[in-house]
Amino acid sequence: MRMLDEAMAVCDRHLPGLIDELQHISLHDIEQPGNPGLELFRKYGGPGLVIPTTYGGLGVSPVDAVRVVRAIGAEAPSLAVATAMHHFSVATIFTLADSLKSSGLEWALLEGIADQKLLVSSGFAEGNPGQGILTPTMTATRADNGIIVNGSKRPCSMSASMDLLSASVSITDDTGRTENALLLVPKAAPGVSVHPFWHSSVLTGAESDEVRLTDVFVDQNLVVPAETGAQGELDELQTVGFIWFEMLITSCYLGMASALARRVFDLRAHGRVSTERLTDINVRLETAALLLDDIARMLSAKETDNSALLRTMIARYGAQDAILEAAAKSIEALGGMSFISAPDVAYLAAACHCVSFHPPTRTAGHGALAAGLTGDVLRIA
Repeated sequence: MRMLDEAMAVCDRHLPGLIDELQHISLHDIEQPGNPGLELFRKYGGPGLVIPTTYGGLGVSPVDAVRVVRAIGAEAPSLAVATAMHHFSVATIFTLADSLKSSGLEWALLEGIADQKLLVSSGFAEGNPGQGILTPTMTATRADNGIIVNGSKRPCSMSASMDLLSASVSITDDTGRTENALLLVPKAAPGVSVHPFWHSSVLTGAESDEVRLTDVFVDQNLVVPAETGAQGELDELQTVGFIWFEMLITSCYLGMASALARRVFDLRAHGRVSTERLTDINVRLETAALLLDDIARMLSAKETDNSALLRTMIARYGAQDAILEAAAKSIEALGGMSFISAPDVAYLAAACHCVSFHPPTRTAGHGALAAGLTGDVLRIA
């Protein structure tokens, strides 16, 4: 599996030692609540992975970030999902730091995240059918030098280990007018609490519980208006964040499907699987990889217009289908006895299917795709 091997090598180059440590922990153990994955991610400098070197990070390109996430997903699915949310949130911050909206505080935040190895959770993606990635589920009112926020985010990955929460909020002023904004909240802020929510045994190691905010004050410097165009199209900050999210979260599941396929490739030495079947699986995996590479190259080239949004959605859905097909064919090749007797196979099979739950789901996304393909303004609800 050449491209998975390449992903492992890229991860080892940027985060040397992480994959080796993960490979010495069983899949069962690394997927449990309280597993050491996030602390290992901190230990090896993961929080600074995509932060530009200007701000003290590793400055890894989107193309390499795709490979790092795929490699982690093959060894520790929950860790990949949780940290993809961190990278997406951080990418939004450094995009803001380089924009006209910058307050000047973002560079200090980025340097702090990289230097102190802080984890930034994402309260954007909720997983409800038809709900968009930036749809606010929290509300706020204006206060002196900031806002007062109430609401909750569930599920919220890294809820136990996070240092900062990034989220979207709907702010109401004294006249009743509302506007959406993006914000950052320190976990230590008064009124922030974590509550049990995730009851599935799949991806439980991602710490995806409920983060509740009760009368939490957020300084105005940590609040950024989320603007939309006259017809609802996203502004550049939201567009860049959306593209990073779709690229990274899909890469996680490509890693999980690759882990299943790797078990099929291991059967080749015993003559238990045909070359044709291996090729069939590999073509689907590498199709997904090439689609994600296309998104990564758009980000590297700073192509973040409406056309890039459309291409991102096409690539995400195409990669999603290829991932699910590769997983299904791998399970078939491994056979019923492997599914019954090897818990890792059943676990990875279930985990791969979670790729369908991240927004925009088919319900919301296909309407936007149809609009984009017919030349209308593309809007992500």
